[in-house]
Amino acid sequence: MDTNEDFTAEADEDLEDEEGGRFFGGGITQREKEILDFMEDEEDQGPEKIDLPYLRKLALNFEKKISKNAEMRAKFEDDPSKFMESEAELDVEVKNLAILAEHPELYEEFANMGCLGSLVGLLSHENTDIAIAVVQIIGELTDDEVEADPEQWNVLVNTMIDAQLLDMLTQNLERLKEKDNDEDRNGIYHTLSVFENLASNQAVSERVVKETKVLGWLLERIKVKESPVSQNKQYAAEILSILVQSSAQNRKRLIEIDGVDVLLQLLSPYRKRDPTKGAEEEELFENMFDTLICLVDEKEGKEKLVEAEGVELCLIMIREGKMSKGRALRLVDHACSGLYGGVVCEQLVEAQGLKTLFGSFMKKQDAQVTEHLLGIFASLLRNLPADSAPRIRTLAKFVEKDYEKLVKIMSLRDDYSRRVSGADREIAAERQQATEEEIEEREDEWDLRRLDAGLFCFQILDQVVSWLVAEDDGARKRATELLEKSNKSLEDVKATLVEQLDGLDESTEEGKGTKEMLTALVSCL
Repeated sequence: MDTNEDFTAEADEDLEDEEGGRFFGGGITQREKEILDFMEDEEDQGPEKIDLPYLRKLALNFEKKISKNAEMRAKFEDDPSKFMESEAELDVEVKNLAILAEHPELYEEFANMGCLGSLVGLLSHENTDIAIAVVQIIGELTDDEVEADPEQWNVLVNTMIDAQLLDMLTQNLERLKEKDNDEDRNGIYHTLSVFENLASNQAVSERVVKETKVLGWLLERIKVKESPVSQNKQYAAEILSILVQSSAQNRKRLIEIDGVDVLLQLLSPYRKRDPTKGAEEEELFENMFDTLICLVDEKEGKEKLVEAEGVELCLIMIREGKMSKGRALRLVDHACSGLYGGVVCEQLVEAQGLKTLFGSFMKKQDAQVTEHLLGIFASLLRNLPADSAPRIRTLAKFVEKDYEKLVKIMSLRDDYSRRVSGADREIAAERQQATEEEIEEREDEWDLRRLDAGLFCFQILDQVVSWLVAEDDGARKRATELLEKSNKSLEDVKATLVEQLDGLDESTEEGKGTKEMLTALVSCL
């Protein structure tokens, strides 16, 4: 009886406390209040600090999971169910490393701990899912959106390269199978993404090409026939383009492995049809042209273009192509230019290209097409040997039909002269109002404005005019008459050439050659 009374009293007391608690405490029990207080204390402490102690803990866990997985795989080699749990744990630890992308200041310490070597080593893990997870993490750590300074990025990348990163990535490209395997397909995409990140540094880009067979893999990948074109095929073409953009060494290597011939073959179908607009195929098309244009900037690339009948293909595209027309003109412009463009210029004339080019020039064209045509004309006049049949044929084209091409050139010169002069007047007015410090800060901006107004095309026009008046008395007379109509003279043409001379970089072979040419032209005016 006493026990029951005690129990009842205790229960009543608890009930009273609970009811009182609910009423006076906002509807929670004492136990719930304690839990909430604990959670609030945890929140007050904030998220875990990402610092050196945290990094050591992260690194230790990472290495432990690698060791445990290796041990379980060795112990239960024939029974995957026994080591799959350790594999899942390793996968989690790999993905946990993504936090470092937000703290690049820890890159060097992470490298010093030896963990980057362990990370790279996992690229050869038997489970390709682990290898792909590693590729994704490396991609995140090396991404240009990470706010790492150059020194931090270099420590990270060079340490991984020393741990055979480049070979491992290339081997992964070869072992992953895209066909009917979405995971492997994604793995290849992420591997290409890492190569793109690495290519942002020219020295690393050149190591990639020199120390691996990735150029060959990329060429083979874009040769694979697909309909529709896949994302990975397009991306392979993009990486190829990126690797050759800023490195003559990489361009020459791609030329050596028949890159020019392969790209011409792949572009050949577009001589009469356009790529699917807005799809991966259009980007593939653009990237292949961009790569080829880079290659023909090299002497060896120009020679290969001629050998592979690339000049003839370009002429077909200029005559019959739609989207390919402008790209083919740009390609020919680059191929004809420079000290070593003579071989292409001669082939262009031999392939009956003058009729095609001058025919296009006399039609109404957009500014970009006109610029490329003028660039080709300037290269023909610069590079074709004196008194050679191709040069005589070229000069004859300018002379025929009462100098109609020269008349159009002079009309274009008037137009570009007005545009550039207008920009010059605006800049001169702004310069007068600016302080010395402001002038120094705005020089680049003003140069860009002059270029936007058509300065480059204006300079090319005056080069062409100078060549013609230097070699043909009739052209000199006609050009002088046309200039006088605009209150100009050959002295104005000379002034343009002198300005070009003043801005030349004479440290390069090309710069020295251009100086010789311009100096000779100035002396003839």
